[in-house]
Amino acid sequence: MAPAVDPGTLEVENLEVTYNRVIVAVRGISIKVPPKSIVALLGTNGAGKSTTVRAISGFLPVDDADIKKGRIAFEGRSIRDLPPHQVAAYGVVLVPERRKIFETLTVWDNLRLTRREEGTTSWDHQVARLFSVFPVLAERRDQIAGYLSGGERQMLAIFQGLLCNPKILLIDELSLGLAPHLVTELMQQIAQLRSDLGISILLIEQDALSALDVADYGYIMESGRVVFEGSAERLRGHKDVQEFYLGSSEENRPSYRNVKQYRRSRRWWG
Repeated sequence: MAPAVDPGTLEVENLEVTYNRVIVAVRGISIKVPPKSIVALLGTNGAGKSTTVRAISGFLPVDDADIKKGRIAFEGRSIRDLPPHQVAAYGVVLVPERRKIFETLTVWDNLRLTRREEGTTSWDHQVARLFSVFPVLAERRDQIAGYLSGGERQMLAIFQGLLCNPKILLIDELSLGLAPHLVTELMQQIAQLRSDLGISILLIEQDALSALDVADYGYIMESGRVVFEGSAERLRGHKDVQEFYLGSSEENRPSYRNVKQYRRSRRWWG
């Protein structure tokens, strides 16, 4: 009997990933993204966030990495070890951290490369609808993408991902290299896309403050492990999250020496 399908749900259970057969980058993590939700996977650089999302989306072999154990399923169907195009065909679409667009092509040509059905009524309707969501890209339709601002490039990358008809969009480091006010604007657009399109979104972020403003639920990763999880409200209220991920006031901020000592002794579930 086929397993019951859980519509729109992404499940990762006990995932372990190694690089070059010996370096363990992800150590048995479990996360879940329910339908029509925004979930944040948070942590500093090197925590294992991008490795996790590459494992989900099928891009690991490029980086000489292997999934040693664990389950990755979408809507009850295993997508572990599938090639990226097949994962995307099931509705799990990645907006990668770097090199998101073709900088030497126009905005329009970037979009044309995303789908083969250009010229069909459904494709034209979808593009028109998304141009209404990102009107600045409509204005810059014939501009070389390399001349777009950082925020506009992020919009174009998300636009490309949406043209793949995702049920869940995996966005790796939306805030990377952007000014805080642009990050805030993009996060609000992400929240609006969830409402308008009914899709789920997994945000892979170092900027915990911005991500938790729009997320329903979040996970904190450190050294390849999930060390804390909960609703966005619960994460914002945790002292360790406040101090090490949301920032603290200057008068209460500990010295670097004290931070190192405290990091060794903090108790996430205390």
